[in-house]
Amino acid sequence: MKQATEKKQWQPVKLGEALAVLLVMLLIMGTGVIKFGLSPQTPVMLVIALVMLWARVRGASWDTVHAGITDGVKTGIVPLFIFILIGALIGVWIQAGIIPSMMVFGFHMISAKWFVPSVFLVCAIIGSSIGSAFTIISTIGIALFGMGTTMGMNPALVAGAIISGSIFGDKTSPLSDSTNLASAMAESDLFSHIKNLMWSTIPAFLVSLVLYTIIGSGAATDAGMGKISTTLAVLNQHFTITWWAALPLVIMLVCALMKVPAIATLFLNIGVAIVMIFIEQPKTSLSGLAATIESGFVSKTGNAGVDALLSRGGVASMMGTVSLIILTLSLGGLLMKFDLIQTAMAPLVKRLVRPGSLITSAIIAGIGVNVFVGEQYLSVILPGKAFKQAFNQRGLANLALSRVLEDGGTVINYLIPWGVAGAFAANTLGVSTLAYLPFCFFSLLSPVFSILSGFTGIGLKRQNPTVKTTTASEAVMPDPEASGR
Repeated sequence: MKQATEKKQWQPVKLGEALAVLLVMLLIMGTGVIKFGLSPQTPVMLVIALVMLWARVRGASWDTVHAGITDGVKTGIVPLFIFILIGALIGVWIQAGIIPSMMVFGFHMISAKWFVPSVFLVCAIIGSSIGSAFTIISTIGIALFGMGTTMGMNPALVAGAIISGSIFGDKTSPLSDSTNLASAMAESDLFSHIKNLMWSTIPAFLVSLVLYTIIGSGAATDAGMGKISTTLAVLNQHFTITWWAALPLVIMLVCALMKVPAIATLFLNIGVAIVMIFIEQPKTSLSGLAATIESGFVSKTGNAGVDALLSRGGVASMMGTVSLIILTLSLGGLLMKFDLIQTAMAPLVKRLVRPGSLITSAIIAGIGVNVFVGEQYLSVILPGKAFKQAFNQRGLANLALSRVLEDGGTVINYLIPWGVAGAFAANTLGVSTLAYLPFCFFSLLSPVFSILSGFTGIGLKRQNPTVKTTTASEAVMPDPEASGR
């Protein structure tokens, strides 16, 4: 009876109303984060409250409002659990000497002059093998970030190189859940999709590498270089530095190749690190180990710089990110429930005729979903559903759509302060999203080259009746647990 009453009261949302609500949302979140420097949680909470008020005024029941929140949060349960495990992993990896060992060996192997482009390349190569940007950022990324800041480099520049390389690896790996998702939404073959991505990905990669080489050249200060020997001495004195520290990383790579789910992989790595701790530090108490897992590792070397770098991790360190993700997922669920995003996107799709304008609009739609919802998966799913028919009607192949979904969706989420990926990267590396955004060249350039492809026709795939692609019934949606993004 309640549902019947609500159906009579609720009227379909019109375009002007949808755009007005979304514009107010953007103004609140943008002003709060950019102008006043607030953490994203408060503006997002305010926006949720206003959307709920708007929905109630229009006749939506509390049950419907709660259903929207539930539907939104439900999609992020596995990633949320992964973030909690990553917090624990960081803590035990530092205590076991794994991240300190990476730093020591890295100082000996990587030239300071070419450090920034080397960071980009290392994260890209290993990321392509593992298929998870989050894993690269939270493990190797932390070690490389510590090296860069020790040498006196701009933390935002180093963070941008780490994140860009990690995104490239994630984007080009067949093990990546976001890559599988884009391929499945467009109903294109996975490996053909990855091959077609190269038309925009390789140019973005090469230009990014050149920029990191130019900007990173001479980025290390003399004072910073002088700190390296001191840092090496401190790390060798207070941590167990050994080649065995590479074992968890090898295990992670093997698990990725064997397609072991991210949750199982993280539990296994945490277990291996704990065993290493008890072997290297037999006097470690269970309560002390539990404190590391729960609250993070606290470095007590006496060197302020090293202690600041290596006092991190723990489940508690991820709670800020987890709370933001729950809020943004809730907001996304409400926007979907009340058709605000769908209504705003519909006119775009109907009026586009030329491939260049169609691709540009699809990319803008992906960016818009990232900005308004902050969820990486929805930035692929919503534009994928909205533009699929339009791409087919204009004679464009499914591969054209799947590439656009990557270039305008998955890579952009890292640039949004209230986005799932942006919040995670900022929290893990300790650099705000707005600070590293200008240096995250790969994310900034990918949509540009994708749009250029649309207008020039270079690398733009068109329909070919003789080529069989995966049908909608055959497409398998990826399990977010498979690689942890």
